[in-house]
Amino acid sequence: MKEFTKNHLRLSDRILYALELALDQQDLDLSEALNKALELAMTRNSGGGEFVERRDYPKEIETAMNELRAMKRK
Repeated sequence: MKEFTKNHLRLSDRILYALELALDQQDLDLSEALNKALELAMTRNSGGGEFVERRDYPKEIETAMNELRAMKRK
């Protein structure tokens, strides 16, 4: 289990942790909701309406998104 400290953790880190738990529990509905929340947390305050994200997601987020896609295909 991951250890958290309030001073070293962003909202997106906490949402990612919850998403990983939902994926482990094979909860598709909750995983989709948490994925949406993660996207919102990572892109808030980023440009205007025409903003396009150009950064790559961290490996942990890519892994979670791939697991969610695989769960949807089942």
